[in-house]
Amino acid sequence: MLPFTDEELFPVVEKSLEKIKPMLALDGGGITLLAIKEGRVYVQLQGACQGCASSGQTLKYGVERQLKIDIHPDIEVVNVLPGNEDSI
Repeated sequence: MLPFTDEELFPVVEKSLEKIKPMLALDGGGITLLAIKEGRVYVQLQGACQGCASSGQTLKYGVERQLKIDIHPDIEVVNVLPGNEDSI
């Protein structure tokens, strides 16, 4: 259980994602923060990252790892595929 509210997490997660965006941009990709609910961070990979065979590893070992380092070890990241934003 995270000791923060979803509202408290939002700006902190945004700041942490700014560290990751340059890495994704090098490969022609990007990331957008969609929502945070019950400590789960919902993002959408964009550009070349969308549909890439390595996107799962990027999410787990790049994005989620950075958020765990910067914020809390129990944070979880979920990629939302385009067109599924309503499922959050």
